[in-house]
Amino acid sequence: MYKSHLIFIMIVGVLFSALLSAEKSDVLPADYINTAFSNSPPKPAVIWIKGDLKQEISQILGHDYPKLRVKYWEKNGRTVWILDEIGKEKYITTGIIINAQAQIEDVKVLTFRESRGWEVKHDFFVQQFKDSTLQTDTYLNQSIDGITGATLSVTALKVQARMALYLHEKTRK
Repeated sequence: MYKSHLIFIMIVGVLFSALLSAEKSDVLPADYINTAFSNSPPKPAVIWIKGDLKQEISQILGHDYPKLRVKYWEKNGRTVWILDEIGKEKYITTGIIINAQAQIEDVKVLTFRESRGWEVKHDFFVQQFKDSTLQTDTYLNQSIDGITGATLSVTALKVQARMALYLHEKTRK
């Protein structure tokens, strides 16, 4: 009986530690922003989500955007966006850098809170977004390969990338 209790406690411990690591922040948003601007970030700006912009973002995401505004950082035509999107049940926080040519320069999962689909955090996946642009239909100009078992996390990152590119475009006007 003692042995079965010990095994049960070990299994619970492993599962609990897996859950804790799934919610850990790999990179703080402030650190990502500092790194993007060589430790000299500009003050944040705000874009208000209303009217046509609200409708277009809802189309990109496939649901209403829950916030009234989005903060971003801009310097020399380059913008940094920290966006949240639901994977399956929880938010995935992602940092996205758009260069002055309106191309994705970098995508990084800052905080992953889901219990599965964590593979989207790896460089092999996020590197696919590099140099992507937004087509006139608000889709990415290049396809992003999915990951078996991480479909909803992949979709969340795709719509975050599209949203960052779209908002970047709107800040140029």
